Amino acid sequence: MTEHQAAILDRLFATILARKGGDAGASYTAKLFAEGRARIAQKLGEECMETAIAAVARDRDGVVGESADLLYHLLVLWAECEVRPDEVWAKLAAREGTSGLVEKASRKPTAPDDFRAD
Repeated sequence: MTEHQAAILDRLFATILARKGGDAGASYTAKLFAEGRARIAQKLGEECMETAIAAVARDRDGVVGESADLLYHLLVLWAECEVRPDEVWAKLAAREGTSGLVEKASRKPTAPDDFRAD
């Protein structure tokens, strides 16, 4: 990925932030923010499924289009959660060169595992 290509996500994130608190009748992004975090997360999940379905269907163009939608909705969720892209890039950079299996094994259990009924 070139710097120019990476900058597209940064510009999109800046646009998303600018729409936060905007007119929900004039902006889809502002409408998502007005509907709240649960709705944003739901839309992200829908786009994830649509991307996966396109992949299983071997629909390359569908994967490309749905991936763009998925990235957009992920950035909206980050903005809602006050997560900046550079924080995610730093996390990825810190993991670079580490086996995915080793990295995953080093993580603390997620909340559902912490609350298991024995």
